[in-house]
Amino acid sequence: LTIMGEASMDPNSTVQQDSLFSMTDVFLISLITGLFTYWFFFRKKKEEVPDLPKMQSVVAPVRDSSFIEKMKKTGRNIVVFYGSQTGTAEEFANRLSKDAHRYGLRGMAADPEEYDLSDLSRLSEIDKSLAVFCMATYGEGDPTDNAQDFYDWLQEADADLSGLRFAVFGLGNKTYEHFNAMGKYVDKRLEELGAQRIFELGLGDDDGNLEEDFITWREQFWPAVCEHLGVEATGEESSIRQYELVVHTDVNMNKVYTGEMGRLKSYENQKPPFDAKNPFLAQVTENRKLNEGGERHLMHLELDISNSKIRYESGDHVAVYPANDSSLVNQIGEILGTDLDTIMSLNNLDEESNKKHPFPCPTSYRTALTYYLDITNPPRTNVLYELAQYATDTGEQERLRRMASSAAEGKALYLSWVVEARRNILAILQDMPSLRPPIDHLCELLPRLQARYYSIASSSKVHPNAIHICAVTVEYETKTGRLNKGVATSWLKNKVPDKNGSNSLVPMYVRKSQFRLPFKPSTPVIMIGPGTGIAPFIGFIQERAWLKQQGKEVGETVLYYGCRREREDYLYREELARFQKEGVLTQLHVAFSRDQAEKVYVQHLLKKNKENIWKLVNEGMAHIYVCGDARNMARDVQNAFYEIVSEFGNMSQSQAMDYVKKLMTKGRYSLDVWS
Repeated sequence: LTIMGEASMDPNSTVQQDSLFSMTDVFLISLITGLFTYWFFFRKKKEEVPDLPKMQSVVAPVRDSSFIEKMKKTGRNIVVFYGSQTGTAEEFANRLSKDAHRYGLRGMAADPEEYDLSDLSRLSEIDKSLAVFCMATYGEGDPTDNAQDFYDWLQEADADLSGLRFAVFGLGNKTYEHFNAMGKYVDKRLEELGAQRIFELGLGDDDGNLEEDFITWREQFWPAVCEHLGVEATGEESSIRQYELVVHTDVNMNKVYTGEMGRLKSYENQKPPFDAKNPFLAQVTENRKLNEGGERHLMHLELDISNSKIRYESGDHVAVYPANDSSLVNQIGEILGTDLDTIMSLNNLDEESNKKHPFPCPTSYRTALTYYLDITNPPRTNVLYELAQYATDTGEQERLRRMASSAAEGKALYLSWVVEARRNILAILQDMPSLRPPIDHLCELLPRLQARYYSIASSSKVHPNAIHICAVTVEYETKTGRLNKGVATSWLKNKVPDKNGSNSLVPMYVRKSQFRLPFKPSTPVIMIGPGTGIAPFIGFIQERAWLKQQGKEVGETVLYYGCRREREDYLYREELARFQKEGVLTQLHVAFSRDQAEKVYVQHLLKKNKENIWKLVNEGMAHIYVCGDARNMARDVQNAFYEIVSEFGNMSQSQAMDYVKKLMTKGRYSLDVWS
């Protein structure tokens, strides 16, 4: 057995040893080869690293952001920057840049957000150059969103702008505390940096007649340009189309915009983050009437923001993109004899322009007039001037040209016939039977339909997945007997909760605000908000109630609210009563303006409780919040505070005014107002 075992084992033993040896060799060789290969490629990568900077993709945007290079490349002399929140400043900038051709110059309108403004110091490299700034002021003296970086740069810059010629036109509203703050700052700061002002600062007032202010400034601005640059007018104004029409007869409907603000199909395929160019489609889960009587319709809406990743704080604003009334759109189509479902594009004739289309294209005329264009506001004079050429009746043509002129008679006619009569483009077409412009030129001329902002009427601590809106529908009869309706409020009124229907969807995004509760919950707050001005305070009170439930010490929470009649439009009456019962709302003062012979407003109640107000402000270091009408209420409330401070602080009127201004500077007197 042993021999057999040996005999049977020996051959296999030899094979196994040979095999084992060769496998070891292979393993070692493979290991060495692998290590060498890994080292070789690793070493090669390290050697290639220094070559990476040769790639130009990182550097390219810097070149693209130079407006100087662009101006040189396209033969421009004049650049008109705009700081615009609602589109008006951008519109004025476009008009000024178009004007330039009448003087043998070439202009371009520019968004400061898209360019490197430190290049202003190089503008003198271009012959007969000039920078114009159309700057709107937003909120309480703030720059518009697109001018924030420019504002920051101006504050920090120590650039030498001695070769720069400039002019500024500001867009503001006199009912606001910081009238035209941005225009004034840009004008002053550019001069401080050594730039040469070639024409005086223009101050447009939207509470008066902004269009007239602009025209008056503009007609004196161009002669000053001629004098400084040594140029002169080349002749009559002429209508120059900025866009060319392309009609699409055979187009893939998946490539056609149907109301999206930015990315094609963004409403079908929603992707965060959500903002002005990428709004979120929120479902309306509640839409109820708040008032019990009266002619007006006051409403409370709740928008579902679940799964949107949208975050908001009490005091923020919600922006909604409305749609124009389909009957107005249809009437424009009928008057102009147009098939509104024609798919078209308006393409910029200036191929170098960053703005390829006036609104998302390709799209239909119906979509453009419904979602993209403002058809309800009275058109500006430049629109009337451009349209005049299409009036076949000489009397109508002359009337349009006169209203668009800078003559006193023309301005007066425009003010009475268009502005005060609140004639929109449809009314003008109806009242001028011979005026039948091509619909594509009309679409080119009309301004963009803007988002509407509302103070959020909820707290994210209590409602993290919902945003509440409080609004009143706008509806009035014009001097011509027409019934005009507010675009957004009429549209929101018809948004009914329906989980499966598109009629309940609202394109929206959140805009951050400086209107904030104090950092310490124990700090007292005095809130003044008549009418729909109560909206942010519902959110504030909800948040204070939540903080109290968390065991935090919550300070005095005082509300001064006002409405017309107690039994008619006392908004959120039940909610306020509940908050008062729970001890969160420590004081509730309501002014019913029309329930008695003499009208009573919130400022009257403030004066009535002046001693308590002074104690809260002076000893309690209370924060004051005012929300609502800027034209009368906010000013009257501020005057009431001047009186209270003067009387109980033993101060003169000017000292009391300084005291209130300091409260504002310290963030203890905040405004969220509109006109």
